[in-house]
Amino acid sequence: MTTTARSLTLFSALAVRKAYDDGLLDAFEAASGTPVTAVFDPTVPLLRRIEAGEAFDVLVAVTGSLAPLAERGVIDPATRTAVARTGVGLAVPPGAPHPDVSTRAAFVSALRAARSVAYSRTGASGIYFARLLEDLGIAEEVNSRATVIDKGFTAEAVVDGRADIAIQQMSELLFVPEAEIVAPLPDEVQHHTEFSVALSAAASSDPGARALLTHLSGDRAAAAYRRTHLEVM
Repeated sequence: MTTTARSLTLFSALAVRKAYDDGLLDAFEAASGTPVTAVFDPTVPLLRRIEAGEAFDVLVAVTGSLAPLAERGVIDPATRTAVARTGVGLAVPPGAPHPDVSTRAAFVSALRAARSVAYSRTGASGIYFARLLEDLGIAEEVNSRATVIDKGFTAEAVVDGRADIAIQQMSELLFVPEAEIVAPLPDEVQHHTEFSVALSAAASSDPGARALLTHLSGDRAAAAYRRTHLEVM
């Protein structure tokens, strides 16, 4: 009799989705025979799902969000492993001129000149960018004509004409190939977000879940992260 492996549920931040969609999860399923159901969302919506009682086996999320989950016994802290980090960048519509964003002053000028700037309301990059606008003293001016989305890929807004500039993690901008990635934010205002993988407390002794965690933090995963604008930890 053939025994079908238990399906695993992966909750994952959007920042690593391109790496996972480009063969990393398929490779795990082919090698292990274990099917994986992946749920991709920014970290904040993922935490809301968990708070609402949705079950998962493996979680990839912003590292800083995992400590409260460990304290509540939701994840096994011994399995927490940093896998990648990414900086924030910007993209423009296909064929559009690339603004100079090489310095803080140039970046501010580009934002002020844009018809609309798109960013996410719940993503790590969008949360940071909203604070950055306040720090730069241009929040009211930029937000008065911004395209703020709840979640998803902000570069879609420059492709469909809603915005002139999209702000998001570099790896997430890559997910909309029609958009043109200009550059990372200048060093003076750059912000890196680290992502870690961990097992739920309920799955901490499950061999399949442990195998998936090892796969997502191994050499093959590292190569996939690098190909999609992520820095390996």
